[in-house]
Amino acid sequence: MRTKILGERIKRKEDPRLIRGGAHYVDDLKLDGMLYMTFVRSVYAHAKIKSINDAAARSVHGVVDVLRGRDLEGKLGNVPCAAGLEGLKIPDHPCLAPDEVRYVGEPIVAIVARDRYIAEDAADKVEIEYGPLPVVVNPEKALEKDSPLVHSKFADNVAFVAKLEGGDWKLVENDKSLKLIKQRFINQRLAPASMETRGVIASYSSGEDALTVWSSTQIPHLLKTQLAVMTGVDEARCRVITPEVGGAFGSKLNVYAEEGVASFASKKLGKPVKWIEGRRENMQATIHGRDQINDLEVYVKSDGVVAGLRCRIIADLGAYHQLLTPAIPTLTALMILGCYNIPNVWVETIGVFTNKMATDAYRGAGRPEATYIIERAMDLVANELNLDPAEVRQRNFPSPKDFPLTLATGVDYDTANYQKTLKKVLKASGYSRLRKEQERLRKKGKYLGIGLSTYVEICAMGPSSRMPAGGWEFGMVRVEPTAKVTVYTGTSPHGQGEETSFAQIVAEELGIPFDNVTVYHGDTSVVQHGIGTFGSRTTAVGGAAIFGAVQKLKKKMARFAAFKLKVKPGELIFDGGKLQTADGSKSIPFGEVVEAAYYARQLPPGVEPGLTEQMVFEPPNYTFPFGAHVAVVEVDGETGEVQLRNYYCVDDCGRILNPLLVDGQVHGGLAQGIGQALWEDHVYDENGQLITGTLMDYTLPKAHHFPWFETSNTETRTPVNPLGVKGVGEAGTIGSTPAIVNAVVDALKPFGVRHLDMPLKPEKIWRAMKQAAAQA
Repeated sequence: MRTKILGERIKRKEDPRLIRGGAHYVDDLKLDGMLYMTFVRSVYAHAKIKSINDAAARSVHGVVDVLRGRDLEGKLGNVPCAAGLEGLKIPDHPCLAPDEVRYVGEPIVAIVARDRYIAEDAADKVEIEYGPLPVVVNPEKALEKDSPLVHSKFADNVAFVAKLEGGDWKLVENDKSLKLIKQRFINQRLAPASMETRGVIASYSSGEDALTVWSSTQIPHLLKTQLAVMTGVDEARCRVITPEVGGAFGSKLNVYAEEGVASFASKKLGKPVKWIEGRRENMQATIHGRDQINDLEVYVKSDGVVAGLRCRIIADLGAYHQLLTPAIPTLTALMILGCYNIPNVWVETIGVFTNKMATDAYRGAGRPEATYIIERAMDLVANELNLDPAEVRQRNFPSPKDFPLTLATGVDYDTANYQKTLKKVLKASGYSRLRKEQERLRKKGKYLGIGLSTYVEICAMGPSSRMPAGGWEFGMVRVEPTAKVTVYTGTSPHGQGEETSFAQIVAEELGIPFDNVTVYHGDTSVVQHGIGTFGSRTTAVGGAAIFGAVQKLKKKMARFAAFKLKVKPGELIFDGGKLQTADGSKSIPFGEVVEAAYYARQLPPGVEPGLTEQMVFEPPNYTFPFGAHVAVVEVDGETGEVQLRNYYCVDDCGRILNPLLVDGQVHGGLAQGIGQALWEDHVYDENGQLITGTLMDYTLPKAHHFPWFETSNTETRTPVNPLGVKGVGEAGTIGSTPAIVNAVVDALKPFGVRHLDMPLKPEKIWRAMKQAAAQA
């Protein structure tokens, strides 16, 4: 019987170095002769740059150089956008603004000095004369004909219009028996606010014409390519190294201006240049998430079955496109039907320029918005028809036998059993008991709310034909002469635990100890190819590549072993540090096979020495994890405060390789999704000033805000990859936000409250209750 490693709760390989302080982040690295860079950023949301006086900054002792936008023209390329949509307007996005700024925090001047403190002091001495221009921060106002233009080269502020339609809308509109439910939803702007801010060190060597960049990034290989394009350095001479990354959540799935400027400065000055982002900079100039207005129409039958869904999405893109800015809201349209086989759909997505920082991928990236829309819609249907929210969902679920399933959106779902996860979470939470408790408490004037969310998400990004920069992933496995195994992956995990799960995959397949496997990633000179970590793809795509490479390796090792044992390669299994026949009558130690492969004294016919195999895995489709969540809240009738009393979730991420890692991902996701529902809101005023620009003003949830999370799973494997895994990195975030809002609105049902927009802060709830009481 083979030793079982996959599926076990194995502690992470990564943790000892992190816990003991032995890990290295970008800011821990120091190079000989290193210089430090800081930026002077715009204090206006929209203005002409009339003049820049940097004489005082240049005179500060220790300042080495001062760079302006004009210094980079023709020498450093623009910040790239990889998204390709029909009719998309792509404005020029220089790394330093040469003559006009379009959001608060846009970099204008870079100061390079012998230490960071000198650079900061010099930055304070730069005098910039601005000519203020009209500002637009409201995306609806930006669509008006007389709106100020964010980019004067365009006739309006519309970046793109994308339409998605499926089914027969004439049939829906002509059916007078259908009930029409309308609602506007606001998905507010959020700050990713990772614990480690962004950071970069660029080091150019003129002798080799080589550029090495250390960056806190999710995409080292894509960053390498883009920096080669921006700087003009041959890509073969570019190297990107990603040390430890202290959180990213999509915000580091990007190529930023600062990485380009640091590379340019190092090339110009011939010395390494470091830039570390401050927290205020992070809040201003690292991408933001969400920020959509959704106008929804639901056409529903009297029994709660939804016949059609129509939605107009206004997506606030900010002033410029970052790498994937325009693509993110299109994922909302793609996944707007959620878990439900709704036969008719119509979605119009309008991307709008405003004088704000760009939005882009933030944990879930378009899918949390879609789940919020459809899950709030299901509760509205239940409320309108006086049905239980769980029953409405059940009536709209497709059968497990319907999969693979093509929805009206054109999306092909792989596998699912939505009924199973919902049934399991209802049982775990004691749903029927909770409803009875709710009725008893209401009679006493207390307000208990129970919120449901059944979600599905699109993951394992994904087939190359549907991705802006390829959707494949690279993996290589090498057995060293010492019989230890080295794994090289083109993904770049940053907290998800793939150093552990990838080692589990290889150890189980080769029948060797888990501790004999080491996983390398994040260095483009060590791992030659890769796409990166985002969209819950690392294990589903990167792990599949590793699995494929190890199958090739097993075949080669089996040929060496079979040659020694005088058996057929297909008769051998790997287990217990040996290659042996199924009955155990013949065996050879793993290490002896390795020696035979490397010493090469007797080679099987047609077999080369060495034990290194690689694979590029191209997935045929996305994967579609799903789940069901129940939130239980108590709302204080006097203050409007929300106490999250209980939280239950059942997530199905396909095959589970390590339950400990799955729990960790779900817990973190829940914290961020609940944070959006109750507290977080990144706010600009009418002048484009960011008024939540520090963590004193932007509310992040803390540990004491949460109860114990009751998590469990079902396993519905996918045929999309050989491991059967679907992905779990974004599940908690996607499922939790609507569950919380549904729970709070459910608690406020006695007040006649039908909907409240996030975040559900006490004052908003208090006002809604008082307004309802006054009207009564």
